[in-house]
Amino acid sequence: MIRGRTLRDYAAGSLWVWPTFWALVALGAGAGLSQVTATPGSPLAAFAFQGTAEEARNLLTTVASTVVTVIALVLGLTVVALQLSSTQFSPRLLRNFLRDPATQRVLSVFMSTFTYSAAGLYTVGVVANGQVEDFPRLAVSGSIVLLFVTLGMVVYFADHLAHSIQIDAITEVVQTSTLSVVRSKPGRVEQPTPTAPDWAVAVASTRSGYLGAAYPRKIISMAARYDVCVLMNRMVGQHIVAGTTLAWVWRPTASDPTPDAAVFTRSVNDVVRIGFERTLEQDAAFGIRQLVDMACKALSPAVNDPYTAVQAIDHLSVIFCALARRPLGDDVATAPSGSARVIVPGRRFGDYLSTMCGLIRRYGSTEPTVAVGLLRLLNDCLTSVGDDRARTEVIMAQAALILEDAQRAIPQPADVESVRRWATALLQRVVPGAAV
Repeated sequence: MIRGRTLRDYAAGSLWVWPTFWALVALGAGAGLSQVTATPGSPLAAFAFQGTAEEARNLLTTVASTVVTVIALVLGLTVVALQLSSTQFSPRLLRNFLRDPATQRVLSVFMSTFTYSAAGLYTVGVVANGQVEDFPRLAVSGSIVLLFVTLGMVVYFADHLAHSIQIDAITEVVQTSTLSVVRSKPGRVEQPTPTAPDWAVAVASTRSGYLGAAYPRKIISMAARYDVCVLMNRMVGQHIVAGTTLAWVWRPTASDPTPDAAVFTRSVNDVVRIGFERTLEQDAAFGIRQLVDMACKALSPAVNDPYTAVQAIDHLSVIFCALARRPLGDDVATAPSGSARVIVPGRRFGDYLSTMCGLIRRYGSTEPTVAVGLLRLLNDCLTSVGDDRARTEVIMAQAALILEDAQRAIPQPADVESVRRWATALLQRVVPGAAV
């Protein structure tokens, strides 16, 4: 199952897999149409190509050469879009463009048209170095149909590309993808992550890369059979090096027989997906990181675009309000009987919030609109957490840091006043009548 997920994820992020698949389908369709003969007077005769064999070959040659030119144009535009998103917004957004279904559909149509037309040159009107008038006319008509579809896809791609590189479209895609990860997470355990005891045995990772996903329930039966606890040494989204500790395994007491690490090495490595890049499969922090990168890039002296940073904060507000309503923490699989458990450490609400607020606050400490945007986010989160005292304290701690940085970095007292008003209003929601 994990291997299948990996293959699907690779196919979704590759520009060659689906175009190659549909090119092969086009070859099969062309071979099938070549066997269909449109006899005079039949319903298919109206759709058959009416020219000569030489005209058919010229048509196929023209279509194939035209499509090659169009493919070069589309790939050029795609590279420009990738470069723009990488330099102006974040290099971590390139994955979103590569996984764009519209781009893969357009390339699939182009490849299908080219292979269909190019393959037809081997069969249309040529027998033993001579030309004949008997050729698959319906198959040639199919090339004309594909040419019109290709021209339509060029217009569609130009429109899609113009919209997809807009900041609003980019942030909306990241927000939607991240929310789907947040909502798909199972119930998490809020208690502190346990610490591996001294008698725990280390299980090494067999691969280097980022921990993209972990499935603790797939190994709980094995943990129950040996009566052990398994604690992953990395959170989803963190990097690990081959040969270092991937997990700790231990039995209930030090007097119990020591587990054999070799027994668990393959099983533990099989229930995690380690790749060369972070993904959004289980890593909501990666989506948050993309929006934070956009905000920090917009606040850099080279770009100097605070409004884009505020837009990113607005979309982060939606994500953090969703996080504030859900249990966060470790993903724990427990055996029906006995003490066996498999634990994957997870981030808490405070971890997400401090990382996001800390980076944007430090980059945007001199801009009042950014500080106010962060305080608005915290105000929305305060509404979402309800009576959760621990999360309320985390929110108020971040609000205090934002106000402190604004007072230190913004030279004009009048500019600080709007930040102070928002911080005061936030504090008074928790402690009525208080002032900062």
